[in-house]
Amino acid sequence: MTEPVRIKNITHGQAVQLASLVTYAPGQVVSRTLAQNDAMSMTLFALEAGESISTHTTPGDAFVYVLDGRVILEIGDRRVPTMAGEATVMPADIPHALYAEERFKMLLVVVK
Repeated sequence: MTEPVRIKNITHGQAVQLASLVTYAPGQVVSRTLAQNDAMSMTLFALEAGESISTHTTPGDAFVYVLDGRVILEIGDRRVPTMAGEATVMPADIPHALYAEERFKMLLVVVK
């Protein structure tokens, strides 16, 4: 049985600017987990320009919503430029990677 999803690391009951919950750090990929269980995960990320997340796969669809900046998503053999206010779904089990074209922040939701 899947455990219930509990949202953490964010104030409940009020409007929040998601981008303000993670900060940029030179040479680092900064993340903040908001929810995680066997069925899904929800994480905020901040990457400085030139940083990346190397090619990998996930067992679920990965929904990327860019909060700030620009990123190049590589999904299989396709490059998908994505900027603030845009979302892209990276399908389950398809190799993908992220390259910070400029510093960017994203909300990543993986649904298994």
